[in-house]
Amino acid sequence: MVHGQKTMNHKGKTLTLHLMSIPKTYLPKEAEEKWYSYWLEHGFFKSVPDEREPYTIVIPPPNVTGVLHMGHMLNNTIQDVLIRRARMKGKNACWVPGTDHASIATEAKVVAMLKERGITKKDISRPEFMAYAWEWREKYGGIILEQLKKLGASCDWDRTRFTMEDDLSEAVFDTFIHLHKKGLIYRGIRMVNWDPVGKTGVSDEEVIRKEVNQKLYYIRYKVSSLQSQVLSQDSTSDSGLQTSDFLTIATTRPETIMADAAICINPNDARYFDLHGKKAIIPLINREIPIILDEYVSMDFGTGCLKVTPAHDLNDYELGLKHNLPIIDILNDDGTLNENAKILVGEDRFAARKKIVVLLETDGYLEKIEDYKSQIGFSERTDAVIEPKLSMQWFCKMDELAKPALDSVLKGDIKLIPEKYINTYRYWMENIRDWCISRQLWWGQQIPAWYLPDGQYVVAKTREDAFEQAKNLTSHISHLTSQDLVQEEDVLDTWFSSWLWPISVFDGFKDPNNDDINYYYPTNDLVP
Repeated sequence: MVHGQKTMNHKGKTLTLHLMSIPKTYLPKEAEEKWYSYWLEHGFFKSVPDEREPYTIVIPPPNVTGVLHMGHMLNNTIQDVLIRRARMKGKNACWVPGTDHASIATEAKVVAMLKERGITKKDISRPEFMAYAWEWREKYGGIILEQLKKLGASCDWDRTRFTMEDDLSEAVFDTFIHLHKKGLIYRGIRMVNWDPVGKTGVSDEEVIRKEVNQKLYYIRYKVSSLQSQVLSQDSTSDSGLQTSDFLTIATTRPETIMADAAICINPNDARYFDLHGKKAIIPLINREIPIILDEYVSMDFGTGCLKVTPAHDLNDYELGLKHNLPIIDILNDDGTLNENAKILVGEDRFAARKKIVVLLETDGYLEKIEDYKSQIGFSERTDAVIEPKLSMQWFCKMDELAKPALDSVLKGDIKLIPEKYINTYRYWMENIRDWCISRQLWWGQQIPAWYLPDGQYVVAKTREDAFEQAKNLTSHISHLTSQDLVQEEDVLDTWFSSWLWPISVFDGFKDPNNDDINYYYPTNDLVP
């Protein structure tokens, strides 16, 4: 807006200066919307293969449920700086945006939405639930991408992808079938991280370790043979029994004593030589269990005696396998006690803990309680305390897949910045465990496995393909029809689609020799 004019003489010439008014305050909203719209309108971020050197970044897809937080802002700012720098250097810069379907988080959001409408998941069919989930995704799923636009992110928005769109789901199914044929995917009962709120297994990376204040409960187990001289002969419990009749263990989880399969002591611990070969009685339920020997037990923690609960602790599970102990699972999927517990059936695990402590104290089995700090795992998605749980799941063998990933870093083909993380990465890859890839959910890519009436299964993309395979397995069952096959209920871990992202966003599985995959892949930088 012209504020006024002023004339002046310069080297014999009369010049007229137009004076403009300047706003007292900068209005970023107006400026940002104006220029960002201009950039998009003129296709400044759009990229197609040409003769220039390509520079490619694929966005680590944020959860479709998400909104931007400071971590996202830092991560995407770094990506934007790198991509703009590449453009300024004359490279054909391509920054691919998109979102991850986030099975656990999205399903929780949909369940909450249905609850507000008076609908529970168990009362509707899977197709009905999926319709509601897509409805939720259409309404809320683009929020985080719109926020990125508000930040000025220079993504090629025409290339936006979503991990559950048809082509990317096809890539997931094809990869699952390929890895299963190679023997890298299998089904079996293993100890997993169980989320009692989401009612699904989760990966190690979805478990957040937090230090919390706990209690350490010292519990007396009666020794079957009364010849033991473990404790002082002089003291007596409230119930009238001599303390020499007892063996004391320290635990943070008294609610799991009903699942105990043994008491373990270190064979070198002189305090307990008299217990070798003896048995103990679990308090409250009076079940007899063996006292076993293993150097795994630390002699200087607690009392040096370990309750072994194979169904509810990973290390105990390994001890149980080594010593051929029974596995007694006392917890339902929602974290309540089941019939195997014998007492407090139906109680939530934490409510049961409080009640067990009272019962133990009343009957003279509780020696003392101490304050104790320790690390506990919480579900990243629901914030529920993770429960180690034996569960039938699908797994991907990682040793063979991890080796080339490690070799590429050690050879320098892939560079980690800063380099100090190479040792951390090496530790991860050399100590990797099989990946639990199944999730007990409906929102996600349903595992392409089909069960026969006799319990056998085949892996195929469609019911028709599965039926052809099934006929070869059960030629003696002449009446078998395709409708007799039941597809696996579980879906695949969201990361099973995310790990394919750098290839699938360029349709590299659908069309391995297309122009985009040949030009843009492999990508140049990843900001995780």
